[in-house]
Amino acid sequence: MTEAAFISSPHRHGGATITAVMLRVALALLPGILLYAWYFGIGILIQCVLAACFALALEALLLKLRGRPVGLFLRDGSAVVTGLLLALCIPPTTPWWMVLTGIIFAIAAAKHAFGGIGYNPFNPAMAGFVFVLLCFPREMNSWPAAPGTLETGLGLGDSLRAIFLPGREMVDATSGATALGYMKSRLGLMGMISEIRADPVFGTFGGRGWEWISAGFLAGGIALLVMGIVKWHIPAAMLIALTTVSTGFHLYDADVYASPIFHLFGGATMLGAFFVATDPVSASTTPRGRLIYGALIGTLTYVIRVWGAYPDGIAFAVLLGNAAAPLIDHHTRPRVLGESGSGA
Repeated sequence: MTEAAFISSPHRHGGATITAVMLRVALALLPGILLYAWYFGIGILIQCVLAACFALALEALLLKLRGRPVGLFLRDGSAVVTGLLLALCIPPTTPWWMVLTGIIFAIAAAKHAFGGIGYNPFNPAMAGFVFVLLCFPREMNSWPAAPGTLETGLGLGDSLRAIFLPGREMVDATSGATALGYMKSRLGLMGMISEIRADPVFGTFGGRGWEWISAGFLAGGIALLVMGIVKWHIPAAMLIALTTVSTGFHLYDADVYASPIFHLFGGATMLGAFFVATDPVSASTTPRGRLIYGALIGTLTYVIRVWGAYPDGIAFAVLLGNAAAPLIDHHTRPRVLGESGSGA
């Protein structure tokens, strides 16, 4: 009797590699990045290059220390995407050593400490951003002033000096609050939204400039959906949950709670919905689980923005969603073929 050979599924490779996926994610970020540079200066491009280089260098060092093939894992592009996402979450004038601090925590503590790509329970970029946000709250709130609110902005030379030779006076002179931050602080002083919205920091339906950056990330996110890089469940559930909750409170009192369109195009909502929450490693993996996971992040984002200490809340909401993902998957796993309805 000969022993039959059995090959475990899947039997056909889908054709996508990690490198190809990461390249498409990076390209999908381009519309938002270019709009960011158009409205707020070249500093964001410097931060993207700096963070990506730091991430690649640290990834190579840790791979070598762990005895893993450096070239193979560097080519997958995951470190570059982590660097880009972290750079997009911090102010463009953040000093280089703070960027490095965030990258070290993201790559070393949030990724390689758990075994590297495919094993990290938390999104590395968000973990790195939250770490520097908690360590350096003042610098992490020095955002560029809205277009048209200052006579001069930061050019190439000023951006380079702010990042590599940081001077508090220069950064303070060209900084302002984001629309979310300004809204939160004014509401805390008993201001009404109808009055607050008259400030030049606001645009048509969000922060001046930021609304179009969000539109750029939305366009990139739609491209990822069309290419099949991300599933629709998480972005749709997150945006619907955020819209539903914010609409309810806005209808209850429009002078205290901002409109849903403001929340959708304010802060990092679109970036978080399509590029962060959809991380295949740290997100929920079952179809129903993705819907619950996305809705949880959308709801937590609103709760943190309105009643929490931070104006945006996307990063904290994603990390909390990451922590809940294993439990969500456990209770929403599809029934195995042949398994009885009772689960026995």
